[in-house]
Amino acid sequence: MTLRFPSAVGLGALAALWLAASAPAAMAFDTKARAAYVIDQGTNTVLLEKNADTPLPPASMSKLMTLYVAFEAVRDGRLTMDERLPVSEHAMSYKGSTMFLDTTDRVRVEDLLHGIIVLSGNDACAVIAEALSPDGTEAGFARYMTRRARELGMMDSTFMNSNGWPNPGHRMSVHDLAILAEHLIEDFPEFYPYFAQTEFAFDGRAPSNTQNRNPLLALDIGADGLKTGHTEEAGYGLVGSAKQGDRRVIFVISGLNSQRERAEESEALVNWSFRQFTKKTIAHEGQPVEQAEVWMGDSPTVGLVPAQDLEILLPALSDDAVKAEVVYTGPITAPIQAGQQLAELVVQPEDLPEMRLPLVAQTDVGTGGFPVKVMTAARVLVKRFLNGPEDAS
Repeated sequence: MTLRFPSAVGLGALAALWLAASAPAAMAFDTKARAAYVIDQGTNTVLLEKNADTPLPPASMSKLMTLYVAFEAVRDGRLTMDERLPVSEHAMSYKGSTMFLDTTDRVRVEDLLHGIIVLSGNDACAVIAEALSPDGTEAGFARYMTRRARELGMMDSTFMNSNGWPNPGHRMSVHDLAILAEHLIEDFPEFYPYFAQTEFAFDGRAPSNTQNRNPLLALDIGADGLKTGHTEEAGYGLVGSAKQGDRRVIFVISGLNSQRERAEESEALVNWSFRQFTKKTIAHEGQPVEQAEVWMGDSPTVGLVPAQDLEILLPALSDDAVKAEVVYTGPITAPIQAGQQLAELVVQPEDLPEMRLPLVAQTDVGTGGFPVKVMTAARVLVKRFLNGPEDAS
Protein backbone atom coordinates (compact mmCIF):
# COMPACT_ATOMS: atom_id res chain seq x y z
CA MET A 1 0.00 0.00 0.00
CA THR A 2 1.47 3.36 -1.00
CA LEU A 3 0.35 6.88 -0.33
CA ARG A 4 0.65 9.71 -2.84
CA PHE A 5 0.59 13.19 -1.39
CA PRO A 6 -0.03 16.40 -3.29
CA SER A 7 2.96 18.69 -3.60
CA ALA A 8 1.30 21.26 -1.33
CA VAL A 9 -1.40 20.64 1.26
CA GLY A 10 -4.00 23.38 1.49
CA LEU A 11 -7.75 23.89 1.48
CA GLY A 12 -9.49 20.76 0.23
CA ALA A 13 -6.36 18.69 0.72
CA LEU A 14 -6.47 15.06 -0.35
CA ALA A 15 -4.14 12.14 -0.82
CA ALA A 16 -4.53 9.22 -3.20
CA LEU A 17 -4.13 5.67 -1.94
CA TRP A 18 -3.86 2.56 -4.09
CA LEU A 19 -4.14 -1.10 -3.08
CA ALA A 20 -2.84 -3.60 -5.63
CA ALA A 21 -3.46 -3.49 -9.36
CA SER A 22 -6.73 -3.23 -11.19
CA ALA A 23 -8.53 -6.45 -12.12
CA PRO A 24 -11.96 -7.46 -13.40
CA ALA A 25 -14.77 -6.99 -10.86
CA ALA A 26 -17.52 -9.48 -10.06
CA MET A 27 -20.31 -9.69 -12.61
CA ALA A 28 -23.65 -8.21 -11.61
CA PHE A 29 -26.36 -10.70 -10.73
CA ASP A 30 -29.04 -10.91 -13.45
CA THR A 31 -32.13 -11.38 -11.32
CA LYS A 32 -35.55 -12.47 -12.61
CA ALA A 33 -37.26 -10.54 -9.82
CA ARG A 34 -39.32 -7.45 -10.61
CA ALA A 35 -37.49 -5.69 -7.79
CA ALA A 36 -34.47 -6.69 -5.74
CA TYR A 37 -32.12 -5.32 -3.10
CA VAL A 38 -29.09 -7.04 -1.55
CA ILE A 39 -26.83 -5.58 1.14
CA ASP A 40 -23.84 -6.86 3.07
CA GLN A 41 -24.77 -5.87 6.60
CA GLY A 42 -21.36 -5.58 8.23
CA THR A 43 -19.84 -3.27 5.62
CA ASN A 44 -23.16 -1.68 4.59
CA THR A 45 -22.29 -2.41 0.95
CA VAL A 46 -25.16 -2.59 -1.54
CA LEU A 47 -24.45 -5.55 -3.81
CA LEU A 48 -27.55 -5.39 -5.99
CA GLU A 49 -30.47 -3.06 -6.51
CA LYS A 50 -33.25 -3.22 -9.07
CA ASN A 51 -36.33 -0.98 -8.79
CA ALA A 52 -35.27 -0.78 -5.16
CA ASP A 53 -37.21 2.36 -4.22
CA THR A 54 -40.37 1.66 -6.20
CA PRO A 55 -43.41 1.19 -3.90
CA LEU A 56 -44.89 -2.23 -4.71
CA PRO A 57 -47.49 -4.53 -3.14
CA PRO A 58 -45.51 -6.35 -0.43
CA ALA A 59 -48.05 -9.10 0.37
CA SER A 60 -47.18 -10.93 3.60
CA MET A 61 -43.69 -9.47 3.71
CA SER A 62 -45.31 -6.40 5.29
CA LYS A 63 -46.14 -8.57 8.32
CA LEU A 64 -42.56 -7.81 9.37
CA MET A 65 -43.69 -4.29 10.31
CA THR A 66 -46.47 -5.67 12.50
CA LEU A 67 -43.89 -7.89 14.16
CA TYR A 68 -41.53 -4.96 14.72
CA VAL A 69 -44.26 -2.95 16.45
CA ALA A 70 -45.24 -6.00 18.51
CA PHE A 71 -41.64 -6.62 19.58
CA GLU A 72 -41.39 -2.99 20.65
CA ALA A 73 -44.55 -3.38 22.74
CA VAL A 74 -43.16 -6.47 24.49
CA ARG A 75 -39.82 -4.78 25.11
CA ASP A 76 -41.59 -1.70 26.52
CA GLY A 77 -43.92 -3.75 28.73
CA ARG A 78 -47.14 -2.86 26.88
CA LEU A 79 -47.55 -6.55 26.01
CA THR A 80 -46.33 -9.68 27.77
CA MET A 81 -45.56 -12.95 26.07
CA ASP A 82 -48.04 -14.86 28.25
CA GLU A 83 -50.84 -12.31 27.88
CA ARG A 84 -53.94 -13.71 26.16
CA LEU A 85 -55.64 -11.54 23.54
CA PRO A 86 -59.23 -11.84 22.32
CA VAL A 87 -60.13 -12.57 18.69
CA SER A 88 -62.63 -10.20 17.09
CA GLU A 89 -65.11 -10.94 14.31
CA HIS A 90 -62.94 -8.80 12.05
CA ALA A 91 -59.77 -10.78 12.80
CA MET A 92 -61.61 -14.09 12.36
CA SER A 93 -62.95 -12.96 8.97
CA TYR A 94 -59.54 -13.04 7.27
CA LYS A 95 -58.96 -15.84 4.78
CA GLY A 96 -55.78 -17.04 3.11
CA SER A 97 -53.00 -18.05 5.50
CA THR A 98 -54.47 -18.17 9.01
CA MET A 99 -54.20 -19.80 12.41
CA PHE A 100 -57.92 -20.70 12.13
CA LEU A 101 -58.75 -18.50 15.10
CA ASP A 102 -62.34 -17.80 16.15
CA THR A 103 -64.07 -15.48 18.59
CA THR A 104 -64.05 -18.06 21.36
CA ASP A 105 -60.23 -17.96 21.49
CA ARG A 106 -58.00 -15.98 23.77
CA VAL A 107 -54.51 -16.50 22.34
CA ARG A 108 -51.13 -16.04 24.01
CA VAL A 109 -49.02 -13.27 22.51
CA GLU A 110 -46.12 -15.68 22.05
CA ASP A 111 -48.34 -18.05 20.05
CA LEU A 112 -49.55 -15.15 17.92
CA LEU A 113 -45.95 -14.13 17.15
CA HIS A 114 -45.05 -17.68 16.13
CA GLY A 115 -48.28 -17.81 14.14
CA ILE A 116 -47.32 -14.69 12.18
CA ILE A 117 -43.70 -15.72 11.55
CA VAL A 118 -44.14 -19.41 10.78
CA LEU A 119 -47.75 -19.72 9.63
CA SER A 120 -48.11 -16.21 8.12
CA GLY A 121 -51.38 -15.85 9.99
CA ASN A 122 -53.51 -13.00 8.67
CA ASP A 123 -55.85 -13.40 11.62
CA ALA A 124 -52.98 -13.34 14.12
CA CYS A 125 -51.78 -10.02 12.69
CA ALA A 126 -55.23 -8.49 13.11
CA VAL A 127 -55.43 -9.66 16.75
CA ILE A 128 -52.07 -8.00 17.50
CA ALA A 129 -53.10 -4.89 15.56
CA GLU A 130 -56.35 -4.37 17.44
CA ALA A 131 -54.60 -4.86 20.78
CA LEU A 132 -51.94 -2.22 20.02
CA SER A 133 -53.92 0.20 17.84
CA PRO A 134 -54.29 3.77 19.17
CA ASP A 135 -58.03 3.56 18.43
CA GLY A 136 -58.59 -0.19 18.75
CA THR A 137 -58.97 -0.79 15.01
CA GLU A 138 -56.72 -2.43 12.47
CA ALA A 139 -56.91 0.72 10.32
CA GLY A 140 -55.65 2.79 13.23
CA PHE A 141 -52.79 0.36 13.72
CA ALA A 142 -51.92 0.62 10.01
CA ARG A 143 -51.69 4.40 10.30
CA TYR A 144 -49.39 4.00 13.28
CA MET A 145 -47.27 1.50 11.31
CA THR A 146 -46.86 4.04 8.53
CA ARG A 147 -45.77 6.75 10.96
CA ARG A 148 -43.34 4.41 12.74
CA ALA A 149 -41.91 3.26 9.41
CA ARG A 150 -41.06 6.86 8.52
CA GLU A 151 -39.23 7.22 11.83
CA LEU A 152 -37.14 4.15 10.94
CA GLY A 153 -36.18 5.64 7.57
CA MET A 154 -38.68 3.72 5.45
CA MET A 155 -39.92 6.53 3.23
CA ASP A 156 -41.62 4.43 0.53
CA SER A 157 -43.94 2.42 2.78
CA THR A 158 -47.64 3.00 3.39
CA PHE A 159 -49.78 0.50 5.28
CA MET A 160 -53.52 -0.01 4.99
CA ASN A 161 -53.70 -3.17 7.13
CA SER A 162 -51.53 -5.31 9.38
CA ASN A 163 -50.94 -8.32 7.14
CA GLY A 164 -50.48 -7.32 3.50
CA TRP A 165 -54.02 -8.18 2.41
CA PRO A 166 -54.41 -6.71 -1.12
CA ASN A 167 -55.21 -3.00 -1.05
CA PRO A 168 -54.28 -0.39 -3.67
CA GLY A 169 -52.75 1.86 -1.04
CA HIS A 170 -50.70 -0.80 0.75
CA ARG A 171 -47.16 -0.46 -0.60
CA MET A 172 -43.52 -0.99 0.34
CA SER A 173 -40.26 -0.79 -1.57
CA VAL A 174 -37.75 -3.64 -1.41
CA HIS A 175 -35.23 -1.14 -0.03
CA ASP A 176 -37.60 -0.36 2.83
CA LEU A 177 -38.09 -4.07 3.50
CA ALA A 178 -34.32 -4.49 3.77
CA ILE A 179 -34.14 -1.56 6.21
CA LEU A 180 -36.87 -3.23 8.27
CA ALA A 181 -35.11 -6.60 8.22
CA GLU A 182 -31.89 -5.00 9.45
CA HIS A 183 -33.78 -3.29 12.29
CA LEU A 184 -35.38 -6.58 13.32
CA ILE A 185 -32.00 -8.32 13.38
CA GLU A 186 -30.18 -5.55 15.24
CA ASP A 187 -32.91 -4.22 17.54
CA PHE A 188 -34.40 -7.52 18.70
CA PRO A 189 -31.71 -10.23 18.92
CA GLU A 190 -33.84 -11.99 21.53
CA PHE A 191 -36.67 -12.47 19.02
CA TYR A 192 -34.73 -12.94 15.81
CA PRO A 193 -34.21 -16.73 16.31
CA TYR A 194 -38.00 -17.12 15.89
CA PHE A 195 -37.53 -16.49 12.17
CA ALA A 196 -35.49 -19.67 11.78
CA GLN A 197 -38.29 -21.83 13.23
CA THR A 198 -39.41 -24.26 10.54
CA GLU A 199 -42.63 -25.59 12.12
CA PHE A 200 -45.37 -24.46 14.49
CA ALA A 201 -48.39 -26.64 15.17
CA PHE A 202 -50.77 -24.31 16.97
CA ASP A 203 -53.29 -26.20 19.05
CA GLY A 204 -53.37 -28.99 16.46
CA ARG A 205 -56.13 -27.21 14.58
CA ALA A 206 -54.36 -26.44 11.29
CA PRO A 207 -52.45 -29.53 10.16
CA SER A 208 -52.27 -28.17 6.61
CA ASN A 209 -50.55 -24.97 7.76
CA THR A 210 -47.68 -25.80 10.10
CA GLN A 211 -44.57 -25.26 7.95
CA ASN A 212 -42.50 -22.13 7.45
CA ARG A 213 -42.61 -21.19 3.76
CA ASN A 214 -39.06 -19.81 3.68
CA PRO A 215 -37.38 -22.15 1.16
CA LEU A 216 -33.85 -21.45 2.41
CA LEU A 217 -34.20 -22.62 6.00
CA ALA A 218 -33.76 -26.28 5.08
CA LEU A 219 -30.57 -25.59 3.14
CA ASP A 220 -27.11 -25.48 4.70
CA ILE A 221 -26.27 -21.96 3.53
CA GLY A 222 -26.63 -20.00 6.77
CA ALA A 223 -30.20 -18.80 6.15
CA ASP A 224 -32.06 -17.84 9.34
CA GLY A 225 -34.94 -15.53 8.29
CA LEU A 226 -37.16 -13.69 7.56
CA LYS A 227 -40.53 -13.76 5.67
CA THR A 228 -42.10 -14.84 2.40
CA GLY A 229 -44.99 -13.16 0.63
CA HIS A 230 -47.39 -13.93 -2.19
CA THR A 231 -50.50 -12.49 -3.76
CA GLU A 232 -51.62 -12.54 -7.39
CA GLU A 233 -50.74 -8.86 -7.76
CA ALA A 234 -47.41 -9.00 -5.90
CA GLY A 235 -46.14 -12.30 -7.23
CA TYR A 236 -43.80 -14.35 -5.05
CA GLY A 237 -41.33 -12.56 -2.81
CA LEU A 238 -38.95 -13.11 0.07
CA VAL A 239 -37.19 -10.99 2.66
CA GLY A 240 -34.24 -13.17 3.54
CA SER A 241 -31.02 -13.17 5.50
CA ALA A 242 -28.09 -15.54 5.78
CA LYS A 243 -24.90 -15.56 7.81
CA GLN A 244 -21.68 -17.31 6.87
CA GLY A 245 -18.65 -16.78 9.10
CA ASP A 246 -18.54 -13.14 10.16
CA ARG A 247 -20.59 -11.90 7.19
CA ARG A 248 -24.36 -11.42 7.04
CA VAL A 249 -26.30 -10.70 3.86
CA ILE A 250 -29.83 -9.28 3.79
CA PHE A 251 -31.81 -9.51 0.57
CA VAL A 252 -35.30 -8.79 -0.74
CA ILE A 253 -36.80 -10.08 -3.98
CA SER A 254 -40.30 -9.46 -5.27
CA GLY A 255 -42.46 -10.20 -8.30
CA LEU A 256 -41.37 -13.75 -9.14
CA ASN A 257 -43.69 -16.13 -10.95
CA SER A 258 -43.78 -19.22 -8.72
CA GLN A 259 -42.64 -20.74 -5.44
CA ARG A 260 -40.00 -22.69 -7.33
CA GLU A 261 -38.64 -19.59 -9.03
CA ARG A 262 -38.54 -17.80 -5.67
CA ALA A 263 -36.63 -20.69 -4.10
CA GLU A 264 -34.14 -20.95 -6.94
CA GLU A 265 -33.58 -17.20 -7.19
CA SER A 266 -33.11 -16.68 -3.46
CA GLU A 267 -30.63 -19.56 -3.14
CA ALA A 268 -28.66 -18.29 -6.13
CA LEU A 269 -28.56 -14.77 -4.68
CA VAL A 270 -27.22 -15.96 -1.34
CA ASN A 271 -24.53 -18.09 -2.96
CA TRP A 272 -23.54 -15.25 -5.30
CA SER A 273 -23.32 -12.76 -2.43
CA PHE A 274 -20.93 -14.91 -0.42
CA ARG A 275 -18.88 -16.40 -3.26
CA GLN A 276 -18.35 -13.31 -5.39
CA PHE A 277 -17.42 -10.86 -2.62
CA THR A 278 -14.90 -10.95 0.19
CA LYS A 279 -14.25 -8.69 3.18
CA LYS A 280 -10.88 -6.99 3.50
CA THR A 281 -9.33 -4.73 6.15
CA ILE A 282 -7.80 -1.68 4.44
CA ALA A 283 -6.72 0.31 7.50
CA HIS A 284 -6.15 -0.62 11.12
CA GLU A 285 -7.33 1.11 14.26
CA GLY A 286 -4.88 3.72 15.48
CA GLN A 287 -2.48 3.43 12.53
CA PRO A 288 -2.02 6.69 10.59
CA VAL A 289 -3.32 6.81 7.04
CA GLU A 290 -1.96 10.33 6.51
CA GLN A 291 -0.46 13.28 8.37
CA ALA A 292 -2.60 16.43 8.22
CA GLU A 293 -1.00 19.87 8.44
CA VAL A 294 -1.93 21.84 11.59
CA TRP A 295 -2.31 25.62 11.82
CA MET A 296 -0.98 27.41 14.92
CA GLY A 297 -0.44 24.20 16.88
CA ASP A 298 2.35 22.95 19.14
CA SER A 299 2.90 20.28 16.47
CA PRO A 300 3.02 20.99 12.72
CA THR A 301 1.04 17.85 11.84
CA VAL A 302 -1.39 15.35 13.32
CA GLY A 303 -1.90 11.73 12.33
CA LEU A 304 -5.22 10.77 10.74
CA VAL A 305 -6.20 7.32 11.98
CA PRO A 306 -9.26 5.05 11.88
CA ALA A 307 -11.14 4.85 15.18
CA GLN A 308 -11.56 1.14 14.42
CA ASP A 309 -10.38 -1.27 11.76
CA LEU A 310 -11.82 -0.21 8.40
CA GLU A 311 -13.32 -3.13 6.51
CA ILE A 312 -14.73 -3.05 3.01
CA LEU A 313 -16.22 -5.58 0.65
CA LEU A 314 -14.43 -6.31 -2.61
CA PRO A 315 -15.22 -8.50 -5.61
CA ALA A 316 -13.55 -11.83 -4.90
CA LEU A 317 -11.71 -11.80 -8.24
CA SER A 318 -10.46 -8.22 -8.01
CA ASP A 319 -7.02 -8.94 -6.47
CA ASP A 320 -7.96 -6.41 -3.78
CA ALA A 321 -8.11 -3.56 -6.29
CA VAL A 322 -9.43 -0.43 -4.66
CA LYS A 323 -8.86 3.29 -5.07
CA ALA A 324 -9.21 5.60 -2.10
CA GLU A 325 -8.40 9.15 -1.11
CA VAL A 326 -8.11 10.98 2.18
CA VAL A 327 -10.20 14.16 2.11
CA TYR A 328 -10.02 16.99 4.64
CA THR A 329 -9.97 20.78 4.75
CA GLY A 330 -6.61 21.98 5.93
CA PRO A 331 -4.49 23.11 7.49
CA ILE A 332 -6.50 22.19 10.59
CA THR A 333 -6.60 24.86 13.30
CA ALA A 334 -5.36 23.89 16.76
CA PRO A 335 -6.36 22.94 19.40
CA ILE A 336 -7.23 19.38 18.35
CA GLN A 337 -8.40 16.55 20.61
CA ALA A 338 -7.43 12.92 20.11
CA GLY A 339 -10.38 11.05 18.59
CA GLN A 340 -11.83 14.19 16.98
CA GLN A 341 -13.03 13.45 13.45
CA LEU A 342 -10.97 15.46 11.00
CA ALA A 343 -11.20 13.68 7.66
CA GLU A 344 -12.76 10.92 5.60
CA LEU A 345 -11.25 8.03 3.70
CA VAL A 346 -13.27 7.90 0.49
CA VAL A 347 -13.07 4.41 -0.99
CA GLN A 348 -14.24 3.42 -4.46
CA PRO A 349 -14.08 -0.35 -5.09
CA GLU A 350 -14.63 -1.43 -8.68
CA ASP A 351 -18.31 -1.75 -9.61
CA LEU A 352 -19.44 -1.09 -6.03
CA PRO A 353 -20.81 2.08 -4.39
CA GLU A 354 -18.45 4.68 -2.94
CA MET A 355 -17.81 4.39 0.78
CA ARG A 356 -16.90 7.27 3.11
CA LEU A 357 -15.10 6.16 6.29
CA PRO A 358 -14.20 8.55 9.15
CA LEU A 359 -10.64 9.34 10.19
CA VAL A 360 -9.87 10.91 13.57
CA ALA A 361 -6.96 12.70 15.23
CA GLN A 362 -4.31 10.32 16.54
CA THR A 363 -3.16 12.64 19.34
CA ASP A 364 -3.97 15.90 21.07
CA VAL A 365 -2.47 18.99 19.49
CA GLY A 366 -2.38 22.07 21.68
CA THR A 367 -2.24 25.70 20.65
CA GLY A 368 1.30 26.87 19.93
CA GLY A 369 2.97 29.46 22.12
CA PHE A 370 4.57 32.78 21.16
CA PRO A 371 7.47 31.23 19.15
CA VAL A 372 5.02 29.21 17.05
CA LYS A 373 2.95 32.32 16.30
CA VAL A 374 6.07 34.23 15.29
CA MET A 375 7.27 31.44 13.01
CA THR A 376 3.80 31.06 11.46
CA ALA A 377 3.59 34.77 10.74
CA ALA A 378 7.09 34.68 9.22
CA ARG A 379 6.17 31.76 6.94
CA VAL A 380 3.08 33.63 5.74
CA LEU A 381 5.08 36.76 5.00
CA VAL A 382 7.76 34.80 3.12
CA LYS A 383 5.14 32.93 1.11
CA ARG A 384 3.34 36.16 0.29
CA PHE A 385 6.60 37.76 -0.82
CA LEU A 386 7.53 34.80 -3.04
CA ASN A 387 4.15 33.82 -4.47
CA GLY A 388 1.85 36.78 -4.09
CA PRO A 389 -0.96 37.44 -1.58
CA GLU A 390 -3.36 34.93 -3.15
CA ASP A 391 -1.12 31.96 -2.31
CA ALA A 392 -0.39 33.16 1.22
CA SER A 393 -3.90 32.41 2.45
